[in-house]
Amino acid sequence: MLRIDGSLLEGGGQIVRSAVALSAVTGTPVEIISVREKRARPGLANQHCAAVRAVAETCDARVAGNTPGSSRLSFVPRSIVRRNTAVDVGTAGSIPLVIQAWLPVALEKGGSLMVQGGTEVQFSPTIDYFTEVFVPALGPAGEGIRVEVIRRGYYPVGGGMVRVSVEPASCPRISAGSAAGNGIRSCSSNLPGHVADRQAARARAYLLEETGEEYPVSIRRSEGPGTGSSCTVWSGAKGSCALGKRGLPAEKVGEAAASGLVAALRATGEVDLHMSDQLLLYLARGGGSYTAPEFTLHARTMCWLLSLFGMPVKVSGRDPVEFRA
Repeated sequence: MLRIDGSLLEGGGQIVRSAVALSAVTGTPVEIISVREKRARPGLANQHCAAVRAVAETCDARVAGNTPGSSRLSFVPRSIVRRNTAVDVGTAGSIPLVIQAWLPVALEKGGSLMVQGGTEVQFSPTIDYFTEVFVPALGPAGEGIRVEVIRRGYYPVGGGMVRVSVEPASCPRISAGSAAGNGIRSCSSNLPGHVADRQAARARAYLLEETGEEYPVSIRRSEGPGTGSSCTVWSGAKGSCALGKRGLPAEKVGEAAASGLVAALRATGEVDLHMSDQLLLYLARGGGSYTAPEFTLHARTMCWLLSLFGMPVKVSGRDPVEFRA
């Protein structure tokens, strides 16, 4: 059994989610110790438990320690099967991060996942970043991924619902050039209709001023259990998101998302900082290369974890950094 120290490097939920996914696709039993040991609230949180359950369902894994607060988790996978799975985070924990753990396993045989939780929450990509930036970056493998946002969910209530269906696909050879297109997605729940309009209008105007390009706008308004708003903007394999909060003008939300994208576009590299670590598991398995502005702590953590599973990634350069396998 491969023993993994969950407190090393980034020391967060990324290690748990990625370790169980790698365990499933390689057939390697793992034990993760000192889970999130250095966090203010150490141990597994609801979101991590939901991700483990989703992966376990796809490979009939034997799991021990998958409860909130647990500092130790063992995961013994069996054969991957095509399965329709449903998990409820139980909080506003990130739906996109749960999907990210499940997806590389589901691509082996296909299947579907229904997740309840938060579609747009802090310290996580929005569901729109996942659909418009991450999925296209997978190239042909992404063409068989369908995402249906049934209901938006915002912190602290959550209650969002997303269904993802996947067709079997070979692990993609990663090339950042496979992602194309740009856009603005402005969303709100239980707020006046003008909020999403104002977010989008400011993001569109800012991007036009700074890049000289028109970005197509899509608006999503909904009614759900919680109240909130978000703005996600993207261009190719780079994206940026911002969340609304009480007292923050809608224009500030749109500008924050747009300015984040402009900064990413002006930086070196083919992908943004967040995408740089999200693609590494696929790069290590399918080969390819891409560049990013810097070697982030999250990317360092993924490279370390992949090496434990015998999947080294070559990292070279500084500005930009190249990842190759």
